[in-house]
Amino acid sequence: MDKTFVIKGKPESKWILVDARDEGLGRLATQIASYLLGKHKPTYTPGVDMGDFVVVVNAGQVKVNSQQMEEKWYHHHSGYPGGLKSVSLREQLQRHPDRVIQDAVWGMLPHNKIGHKLIKRLKVYVGSDHPHQSQNPQSVA
Repeated sequence: MDKTFVIKGKPESKWILVDARDEGLGRLATQIASYLLGKHKPTYTPGVDMGDFVVVVNAGQVKVNSQQMEEKWYHHHSGYPGGLKSVSLREQLQRHPDRVIQDAVWGMLPHNKIGHKLIKRLKVYVGSDHPHQSQNPQSVA
């Protein structure tokens, strides 16, 4: 019977640069979630933090179909009676396009302590400039 491979020591985390220009929102989010979890590495082990840091640029130019623009809504509640706030995808892309990508990626990560740690490694920027040049992120095709 084969044994499960478990890596010894702490694996190194790299910085990855992803350009969101003309990329579909769902496919982009699954790719980013895979990098955050470390599933792209041959030594991937479930339950072990092996992911990389991901920098996403041009978040305002992500591609979404017209049906989603009208039908997708983001909801949050303040905790007070009558405190339900809703905003459409179109409004969210105009006001905070970085939150659209962050919410899509968060939906694909585990909702536990590891997921909370991983989502902090995601850095999303609306334009093409980012303050992580000193980490020397590697661009992904």
